[in-house]
Amino acid sequence: MIQHLPVAVIGAGPVGLAAAAHLLERGLEPVIFEAGSSAGAAIEQWRHIRLFSPWRFNLDSAAVRLLEPTGWKSPRPTALPYGGELIDDYLTPLAELPAIASRLQTGARVTAVTRAGIDKTHVRDRDTTPFLVRVEHSDEVRDYTVSAVIDASGTWSTRNPLGTSGLPALGEERATRRISSPLPDVSGRDRTAFAGRRVLVVGAGHSAANTLINLVQLAKEEPETRILWAIRGASAEKVYGGGDADGLPARGQLGSRLRRLVESGTIELHTGFGIRSLTDSEDGATISSGDGRALAADVVVPCTGFRPELDMLRELRLDLDPAVEAPTELGPLIDPEFHSCGTVPPHGAKVLAHPEKDFYIVGMKSYGRAPTFLLATGYEQVRSVAAALAGDQLAADTVHLELPETGVCSSDAGTSCDVPAVAPLAPQLEASGCCSTPEPAFVGFPTGLAHGRSGS
Repeated sequence: MIQHLPVAVIGAGPVGLAAAAHLLERGLEPVIFEAGSSAGAAIEQWRHIRLFSPWRFNLDSAAVRLLEPTGWKSPRPTALPYGGELIDDYLTPLAELPAIASRLQTGARVTAVTRAGIDKTHVRDRDTTPFLVRVEHSDEVRDYTVSAVIDASGTWSTRNPLGTSGLPALGEERATRRISSPLPDVSGRDRTAFAGRRVLVVGAGHSAANTLINLVQLAKEEPETRILWAIRGASAEKVYGGGDADGLPARGQLGSRLRRLVESGTIELHTGFGIRSLTDSEDGATISSGDGRALAADVVVPCTGFRPELDMLRELRLDLDPAVEAPTELGPLIDPEFHSCGTVPPHGAKVLAHPEKDFYIVGMKSYGRAPTFLLATGYEQVRSVAAALAGDQLAADTVHLELPETGVCSSDAGTSCDVPAVAPLAPQLEASGCCSTPEPAFVGFPTGLAHGRSGS
């Protein structure tokens, strides 16, 4: 690594800021690029969601060491924060510290990462050539030369389409006015778009569960509200989760409550519903499945999960798993068909490394399309990466992480562990906590956010 140049950190979410804190402890100079207007900008969109994971899993040790001398008081370790509390009580105070604020650029969207003066086809001197990071600011586009790059940009901005086969449904791109954000605030900020309407929630993850339960609360006040739920699978058992066996009680409560609402008919469940097309009209949208069934809705909520945005990295030499688009060594460990958040072994720089020396993807984005990410996992990732960049290979290779058993965290598209929880839960958790997307009770962040998602 070229010592006199800074290390670029892409994303100022929980994992991005933790990366900066660990770099500072190692005597390295970070420069942080955040596309949003503030740290945790993606989480701001689901600040109404409660995480499944308690505070003790959502705080990074190096970040806490920066905060404590300022008089900052750590939240109660066992409390379940909402996304807004994650921002207000942790990320904002962290971002305002002089050590971080002086190195943080907001409104700075990274559009490309490459090597200065050479494209991906050139080999000679590649490992010793600085990186070039191209950044769009509000008034200009600038190139920055850096020694290493940590991509913690998350996946919140690139949701999976509603259609099957990994493609948008026919008509989906023309029906955007009928499609909400992945985690709408149905009883608050976005209430008027849902009250008294026919709402179709699509997806089989915690984000879907949280949205459905919040819609039920809205329907109690607005009885004309009709709640429909469509999933591709033949059963919703995975969404209902582990119940009392779940290591995150809030998540277990969420699944049990959702089951009761479906069984009572409060929520109209349609299984085996793979969306083929959306047709928009003045009377609403018609959503058709591949087997000829059709549903009518005024609003469609796409809780279909997220995928990594890789276009900005196309000039780098990456080694990605062909299925989940995570680093190749990590891919088999996080395949949602076989693993849950709690069964993924601790991993660090060695597993996250690419052929492109000193480049790392961390946080939710490191999990590619897999939905089971925890903030605590991201914090251990960046601790190890910072150690590797500082030349302390022993510390980089010594990884340790104890995660709660997740019960049933594997699921089809759209599930995430670190997702915010729903408001009506006892200890609510939601947002993007265990995996990457918000849910009623987080372990990490919303589908995309299991422990934070503005930059993972």
